[in-house]
Amino acid sequence: MHSKPQVLAWLTCDGVHVDPGSGKHTILGVFSNIRGRQFPFAHPFMVWFLTLSDVPTGQHQIKISMGLDATQPKPLIDRTFDSQGPLHRINLISEIRNLVFPQPGEYSILIEIDDEPLLATNITVTS
Repeated sequence: MHSKPQVLAWLTCDGVHVDPGSGKHTILGVFSNIRGRQFPFAHPFMVWFLTLSDVPTGQHQIKISMGLDATQPKPLIDRTFDSQGPLHRINLISEIRNLVFPQPGEYSILIEIDDEPLLATNITVTS
């Protein structure tokens, strides 16, 4: 039996700086809601920062989808990553540019690893 991946951190922020010497991550401008002046609204740039543990050794697929309707989220991220083993912590940084929000509301975000739902959360968009 293998372990199920665990989410240790999920942040939406303005940026992540990785120190080349120490490998430490500095998280810049964490936020949980977005304000748009008029809709549709394109948010110019954000970073989704995800830390995982208990990921079995080998290559894995991460998918992140988002939508106003939680039953039909639109895929935004679909990529592979490697795990050195379940005890290894994995930091995944996804840069999101010009993400369009058609209208204000609660947008559902679904994170899947190897087609298994791992985290369902949301981000609030207001006018």
